[in-house]
Amino acid sequence: MVAARRCRPQVACFREGRLPGVQAFATIGLSRASLEHSASARHFHLELLACENANRTTGYGHFPEVLEYVAGQLMASGQAILRGDVVPLPAPLPDGTMTSLYAGLPVYFDNDFFSVTVENGSDVTIVWLIPITDQETAFIRAKGWPAFEDLLVRQGPDLLDPVRPQLDL
Repeated sequence: MVAARRCRPQVACFREGRLPGVQAFATIGLSRASLEHSASARHFHLELLACENANRTTGYGHFPEVLEYVAGQLMASGQAILRGDVVPLPAPLPDGTMTSLYAGLPVYFDNDFFSVTVENGSDVTIVWLIPITDQETAFIRAKGWPAFEDLLVRQGPDLLDPVRPQLDL
């Protein structure tokens, strides 16, 4: 956990990339920390990703601070978040309905983007943080993340819209 405290990840913004009209934010440097997951004895190296439709004309919105907050929590605890985990936010996102983040695979990108091997040979997992509501959080806790992902596939919400309507649970 000491190594986790030494790294200070930054957050970068990417626009006009693989997904037209989308701005993506990613941590850079979190992967230097070796994190553990409660369900595994393995060590994980992660970078976090958040994406939204780029419809704002100025500023970056709330995702840079959100990623800084989550990265700080991970480094302080030494704990990794992986697919299916839910991270509660200290306050709802600006619209007031999204209160947690779901850790998912970055499925809007190519499969090769799910993980990357960096120069020191570490495999780095890319964790896409998707805003979710209290009710979606309760659904995940009651039914499990595979059931939640099944709903995502069936209902096809715009996961790039941080103020999207809640899923029909």
